[in-house]
Amino acid sequence: MKKYFAEFIGTMVLVIMGCGTAMLLGCNNPGGYALTAFAFGLVIVAMAYCIGNISGCHINPAVSLGVLLNGGMTAVDFIGYVISQCLGAFVGSGLLTVVFKLGKIKDMTGAKGSNGLAGVHDSILAGLLVEIGLTFIFVIAILGVTSKKANHGSFGGVVIGFTLTLVHILGIGLTGTSVNPARSFGPAFMSLIRGNADPFKSLWVFIVGPLVGAAIAALIWRILNGKEEAEAKAE
Repeated sequence: MKKYFAEFIGTMVLVIMGCGTAMLLGCNNPGGYALTAFAFGLVIVAMAYCIGNISGCHINPAVSLGVLLNGGMTAVDFIGYVISQCLGAFVGSGLLTVVFKLGKIKDMTGAKGSNGLAGVHDSILAGLLVEIGLTFIFVIAILGVTSKKANHGSFGGVVIGFTLTLVHILGIGLTGTSVNPARSFGPAFMSLIRGNADPFKSLWVFIVGPLVGAAIAALIWRILNGKEEAEAKAE
């Protein structure tokens, strides 16, 4: 149960710091845009060295799917991780909602930091392609940096965090950057509860896109390194 609780905490912190920064500063200005990208990336760095040894610090169902397909976890653990991650994201979004309401702070995103398709002019196909592509980059980087063969050691968390920052730099202006179904679910569901159904209508894009991107990343990684990875795990 410790690893599930770790995933809950990690995803909650990701939403609080990443979505919270977007809500506070907005992403329609260079400063808010850049700081939001770095907030998401730096959370990964912090959590990697906090809960990495407990759960692997996936804090993202797409990452967990990539690890599952690469043979790094069981189906039972995958289900437990996804449930924990979604609950963590929902609680994180709820805490932000309470703080912003009590503090009478304006949500600069208007939707709890939810993802959306406004940046791609409501094109579902464009949104899916963005999320598939960005998640592919993120997950294959994770599989590479955590490979036993590569032996990147303690620098893995930094590389993964900066990779998440990288994909946010492009993705924020297009879809808000999900690459993480749980991160999208929490704010969208909280927005729905608070009377704004718009983010929830397009939520499926930010679930399907990242999961497809993660599956492609795992497939490509196995094609490129499958034999070597299997040998490394057997040692």
